Amino acid sequence: MPDVVSLIHAKRDNTRPLTAAEISWLFAAYGSGEVADEQMAALLMAIYFIGLDAEELRAWTAEMIASGETLDLRKLNRPTVDKHSTGGVGDKVSLILAPLVASCGAAVPQLSGRGLGHTGGTLDKLESIPGWRASLSNEELIKVLSETGAVIAAAGAGLAPADRRLYALRDVTGTVESIPLIASSIMSKKIAEGTGALVLDVKTGSGAFMKDQERAITLARTMVALGVERGVRTRALVTRMDTPLGRAVGNALEVEEAVAALAGEGPEDLMEVTYALATHMLELVGIHADPSEAIASGRALATFNDMIRAQGGDPGAPLPTAKHTREALPAPAAGYITRLDALPVGVAAWRLGAGRARKEDDVSHTAGIRCLAKPGDYVEKNQPVLELHADDPVRFAPAVQALTGALTIDAEPPPEAPLVIDQVGA
Repeated sequence: MPDVVSLIHAKRDNTRPLTAAEISWLFAAYGSGEVADEQMAALLMAIYFIGLDAEELRAWTAEMIASGETLDLRKLNRPTVDKHSTGGVGDKVSLILAPLVASCGAAVPQLSGRGLGHTGGTLDKLESIPGWRASLSNEELIKVLSETGAVIAAAGAGLAPADRRLYALRDVTGTVESIPLIASSIMSKKIAEGTGALVLDVKTGSGAFMKDQERAITLARTMVALGVERGVRTRALVTRMDTPLGRAVGNALEVEEAVAALAGEGPEDLMEVTYALATHMLELVGIHADPSEAIASGRALATFNDMIRAQGGDPGAPLPTAKHTREALPAPAAGYITRLDALPVGVAAWRLGAGRARKEDDVSHTAGIRCLAKPGDYVEKNQPVLELHADDPVRFAPAVQALTGALTIDAEPPPEAPLVIDQVGA
């Protein structure tokens, strides 16, 4: 019979890998209370420093999946494909992508999360739509998916419940950044949701969780391997997140921009990422369709409206707006914007109320930032680059403080660089 202290020693001292049987025992013992939080925290810290090899990670992820239920989507009359993003500033791609790919003939079961820190959460954004519900039973989720082809909802409590406990522990013990633990956390939920194919958007750059490009590529490879091993056709795109994506950052502001994008009026950078992901999603499930035609024809927007209505929302209702706005970040000189750093913009939006510091915090649906100019645009001296939105004007000063050093102006425009850096997976 294993004991947890021996497992901690083995991993801490890197004397041998943990066996699948030991990992299975560990999860059962942790679930029953035989292994205490402080002991699991010690093991997580050892994993943070030593890592998990491929066999350990495979067993660890399998136990995360086995800790709860799995959805059975095989009765749907469409092929299933999902997308997951590691998060960024202004990343409202999921709001566009799920109905877009569904309007091309796939079923998109998008189980999403809430924002924490400077990156926004898909559910927080959609909850700015009057009446829209994030929490659906498994039966409701499959019903919406059958009727509209797309659903964006909170992962049910029964899907990979071990992940919630472990993530909470990682969050308070400084072990969130471990690549194998990130990979198992994401992929256990995606595999449990029952999708047949998955495209991952692994973001890298100043506004991303994975700021280092090589680590982002390693994470992408790790997640793709886990998906493929479990029979999920999986591919990853590594994309830039140095500049806010699109021109809106914040919940209702991003919904407004997503709806505009579905109507054919999306910013070029946002649509570049959206079309790249949509193309790969459709390719993985063998659907030959042009995503841009689905938007031009109005089908994608109609599917979005159907999805919102099916989840209790009113797609025609006005979105909430902030009580106060203020222009900010004046250009220090005339010239071309060559850098608008995503991280300070994300922190500023968070300070305006668009994000949360702790999972239990409330967010403001109206707070956020509009980018009046982006890299490549020419600005005059003192021209404001951002517009801040908040319900409480006292929030403006700390938001402006966060923007110090966020902007670079040069005499020449920046070189064009594609947002998709790399592709992982067949």
